[in-house]
Amino acid sequence: MMNDTTEDKPTGVEELFNKFKDYADTRVNLYKLKAINKVSGVFSTFATMMILMFVFFTVFLCVTFGVAFLIGEWLGASSYGFFIIAALYLIIGLVLYSKRGSILKNPVSDRLIKEMID
Repeated sequence: MMNDTTEDKPTGVEELFNKFKDYADTRVNLYKLKAINKVSGVFSTFATMMILMFVFFTVFLCVTFGVAFLIGEWLGASSYGFFIIAALYLIIGLVLYSKRGSILKNPVSDRLIKEMID
């Protein structure tokens, strides 16, 4: 009868191993939850930025048409306004392209890295 009770009762090493296994499982689950939290945070930031960019682009497009028509009215032909606005955007595009690393790439990558770390 003594053999039955000693076989059912875990030894100190087995108990320590079981506790370590539970601890390891808990840590793995914690890391999974942290990763899910990071991914969802990055995704929600990305989705918010996309929505804001769409709204900004829509407003920007309406203002562009308005300014182009206004300049065209001042100059006597609406096509002149569109040519002037196109030239202005070309100049802005060339400046952005020449400075793309410092103006566009670095801030975006820094923002993504910060979002992943925090």
